[in-house]
Amino acid sequence: MTGPRRVAYDVLRAVHADDAYANLLLPTAIDRAGLPPKDAALATELAYGTLRREGTYDAVIAAASNRDIAAIDPEVLDALRLGAHQILSTRVASHAAVHETVDLVRRVAGPAATGFANAVLRRIARDTPGEWMSRIEAAARSDDERIGLATAHPVWILRAFRRALAAEGRADELDDLLRADNLAPQVTLAVLPGLAERPHDLAPTPYSPLGARSPGGDPGELVRSGRIRVQDEGSQLAALALTRAVPVSAGERWLDLCAGPGGKTAVLAAEALAHGATLEANEPVPARAGLVRQALAGVPLEVAVSEEDGRVRAGRGGYDRILVDAPCTGLGALRRRPEARWRKHPGDVPELSALQGELLSAALAALKPGGVVAYVTCSPHLAETAAVVADARREWGERVDELDTRAVLQRVSRTPLDLPEPADGSGRAQLWPHRHGTDAMFVALLRRRD
Repeated sequence: MTGPRRVAYDVLRAVHADDAYANLLLPTAIDRAGLPPKDAALATELAYGTLRREGTYDAVIAAASNRDIAAIDPEVLDALRLGAHQILSTRVASHAAVHETVDLVRRVAGPAATGFANAVLRRIARDTPGEWMSRIEAAARSDDERIGLATAHPVWILRAFRRALAAEGRADELDDLLRADNLAPQVTLAVLPGLAERPHDLAPTPYSPLGARSPGGDPGELVRSGRIRVQDEGSQLAALALTRAVPVSAGERWLDLCAGPGGKTAVLAAEALAHGATLEANEPVPARAGLVRQALAGVPLEVAVSEEDGRVRAGRGGYDRILVDAPCTGLGALRRRPEARWRKHPGDVPELSALQGELLSAALAALKPGGVVAYVTCSPHLAETAAVVADARREWGERVDELDTRAVLQRVSRTPLDLPEPADGSGRAQLWPHRHGTDAMFVALLRRRD
């Protein structure tokens, strides 16, 4: 049987060598290894914890080895990262972490690399975590680089977060946000309306009327029917903002333009079924389109799933409601995708924001008079959120109104949401991990004039 450290290591290698996604790969790896619950929890902590704080561990490894990390063999570097995490951030005894990691290096890189790995790990284990943090922070070239090393966030991301918070007059919340970003999120469930009831032993989530708290562990039995789903509470609220923004008339035609992997699509489908509307979905990536079809399996509503460029697909026109859950950097879900903070780059933003603007404009063109678009991103970056909406409003002028999304969400929510008014006076809404316990989901509602 493969142990938890090897499972975690194999996930790290797949992430770095093959651009795999840890949240998709790890559950399968744990299942294949046949890990019991305690070992599965350890593998999860080792994989996610190491990926989450990778930048910090790289700085420690570079200092302990007197070597640029780019000069370290990738197979050995991932083992050292795993060992550094155990020594600096877990209760694993240092001697055990060193021994197990050196043995891992022997198996994956051969005996020639064990002396180097042993020396680096023993050097790390010689000092306390606090001493290492003081050492690498002292070497930082700026205050933001120091904060980034301390909180394991690239500088460009923490600056983007600061600007987004400042747009709400809340720049002083940056430290709270960065801390929250490093906490494993609690698993939440969406109970599809009209199709299932929240089990009596599950507590409701504070905001989404569909939400329930997972009891922990594998929710497999709960979600097997497809009518109760694992879904972040912010994603639930984003979908409900569209379906409940204005009253639904029977016969409405809805479109989920960027549907993969299908969580919001399932909520839209349940809402459409309850109100006599029809729903179509589109996802250009075939594998993700397959996930959308799977997500819809538990909803007894016929939903055609197309696989086209959304900018073209929207042109079929004549929709009453369109969800544009646009491709984005995913900076709002760093708790769930720990490797994303190191995989994304500031150069990704301009291309994405251009695509986002084109998708939003195509959706607005596809609306019937009086129709509503929900523009959603799982990113708080202003270039992907406020700027895209502002550009669309300039392009469409008086033909489009921006609804008060914050008021819609307050009406939908079980309890009041802390949603400060943006400095620009717009109606947009931004959810946050530190403030709401959700992914950092952005939602804006735009309506075509009659």
